[in-house]
Amino acid sequence: MPRTVLIASDHGGFALKNALAQTLRETDCEVEDLGPDCTGSCDYPVFADKLCRRLLDAGEDAQNGQVLGILVCGTGLGMSMAANRFAGVRAAVCTCEFMSRMARAHNNANVLCLGERVVGQGLAQDIARVFLATAFEGGRHLRRIDLFDSQANKS
Repeated sequence: MPRTVLIASDHGGFALKNALAQTLRETDCEVEDLGPDCTGSCDYPVFADKLCRRLLDAGEDAQNGQVLGILVCGTGLGMSMAANRFAGVRAAVCTCEFMSRMARAHNNANVLCLGERVVGQGLAQDIARVFLATAFEGGRHLRRIDLFDSQANKS
């Protein structure tokens, strides 16, 4: 079964989102483009919300890494802040392949956030490939990931 990649952006990440979607479609990924479909000004929280709800609706497929998300805005920061408000979503802004690898391997990130104004198209494609190719290592890292939700439930 091919991996499903959910992808969305705002107007500041529109060009990079489209380039990444095209690249991923050329691999063995099924890509669901959740918008926007034009460069008109739009609000990134709306598209982060759409992607996160779709990711969480994927249930076990999302939990086992078969469904992952990519959000793109100008810096990646706004998208990550919006996405991390959802329990069960672990969104990571990555600006290099090492960060991408560690986000998946150690933090079990399920949403990659990229900034179109921060990384070029080629680097973004490399970061995304590494993110999708890296598995969560589990073990001692799982205990730490479990603390995310237990601490969130205390507030």
